[in-house]
Amino acid sequence: QVQLVESGGGLVQPGGSLRLSCARSGRTFSFYMGWFRQAPGKEREFVSAISWNGGYTYYADSVKGRFAISNDNAKNTVNLQMNSLKPEDTAVYYCAATRTNLYGRADAYDLWGQGTQVTVSS
Repeated sequence: QVQLVESGGGLVQPGGSLRLSCARSGRTFSFYMGWFRQAPGKEREFVSAISWNGGYTYYADSVKGRFAISNDNAKNTVNLQMNSLKPEDTAVYYCAATRTNLYGRADAYDLWGQGTQVTVSS
């Protein structure tokens, strides 16, 4: 059974950085790997996605220029480097996989991790 496990969340001050990792166990093809986040009382929103070969990356406008997604197929991991963090980045971050090219739609993803909390506060 394929599973996704996120790590790297925590508490950071505004302007700080965190690096999230998503480890995938098992082998299955995924067209895109994505990161989503959900803040309390808000809907889950798209953050970033990367194609299976790393050739295409996409970002939400709110994180463009601050976050960077990458994958390491040899290690079966996807990483999200988050810089210049803001209090509004506070949320539970989820890693997900989709076999479609609808990288920005949460309902297109059929495999999800359990989430990792990111809190940006002074």
